[in-house]
Amino acid sequence: MSDRVILCIGTKKGLFVAESAKTRKKFALRGPFAPGVAVYSALIDARGTPRIFASSCNSFFGMKVLRSNDLGHTFKETKSAPAFAKDDGRALANIWSLEAGDGKKELWAGVEPASLFRSFDNGDSWQIVGGISNHAHARQWQPGFGGLCMHTIVRDQKRVHVGISTGGHYVSEDGGETFKASNGGVGAGFVPDPYPEFGQCVHKIARHEKAPGRMYMQNHGGWAQWKGPGGPRPDIGVLRSDDYGKSWRSIAKGLPSDFGFPIVVHPDDPDVVYVMPLEMMARMSPGGVPAVWRSENGGGSWSKCANGMPKKDAYFTVQRDAMTVDELKSPALYFGTTTGQLWIGRDGGEKWECLFDSLPPIHCVKVGVV
Repeated sequence: MSDRVILCIGTKKGLFVAESAKTRKKFALRGPFAPGVAVYSALIDARGTPRIFASSCNSFFGMKVLRSNDLGHTFKETKSAPAFAKDDGRALANIWSLEAGDGKKELWAGVEPASLFRSFDNGDSWQIVGGISNHAHARQWQPGFGGLCMHTIVRDQKRVHVGISTGGHYVSEDGGETFKASNGGVGAGFVPDPYPEFGQCVHKIARHEKAPGRMYMQNHGGWAQWKGPGGPRPDIGVLRSDDYGKSWRSIAKGLPSDFGFPIVVHPDDPDVVYVMPLEMMARMSPGGVPAVWRSENGGGSWSKCANGMPKKDAYFTVQRDAMTVDELKSPALYFGTTTGQLWIGRDGGEKWECLFDSLPPIHCVKVGVV
């Protein structure tokens, strides 16, 4: 069977699946699945028999995990979803991230309020990861604008990195048994201490297999004009680490704004990284001119990738999991907006076109080649 490109598009009104041949000339859309229910996370799991997982979070009917064994033609609920113990005092509000584990049936889920869960049976049962969910800092974390969410899970053998808004970056060196805050050089703009031990509003973290130790972070920037306690905090929004997240340094110079949500690394080159800058207060394209910005030297400099995008009056908002890149020979990027457009950037973002322009508000976009 020839390779197919599968897109999972999580929206405010359910999950959509788009499919194309590897030429990506045309995508066929199906769905919505879980119609009317917000989907904030999805996973295309290509280990063995490809499966698709997605969250389905309804404040009335509760939290669900959907699973498809036929590449998104049909979905069924797993036997259970992550849940806190009755005496915990916390109640699940959303599922923000789904990632594959080491075992063939192992899954990880980051949720709101910020906690981590793990499944060993493709999502039919879940157990809490106490090392981070019950960390000494956990009851001191505060919700960001989108809630108190554990939105990023990055795994590297025994290392497990998580990103929390608003909590910061935490790392485990022992497979998730214990975690420690690791925010050296990660700034915060909304507390008196500009570089606290924890409490930063991390937006997204990414890494690449070919560059051990290298990590990229989109943090909550936009504080260059801050006049409150601690003074201005310029260029704290886009960061790089070269020591497995132990320390971070700014790579924001040259961007029109250091505020944004997603950050994506090229599948073949760890020096190529993409961000989508936004105005901090409005959370929209700076000046109404949307663009993806690309660095080809690990954040040393940036160039604008906007060929085919609107040149004015386009106030896009792109959420933290709504930009991704496929792994074909000439990779394409994809991003979805909160006004329902799904865009593709062919040849690594050189030329953009809108694939779908009237979807519900888009929360997440995931791509797989199967």
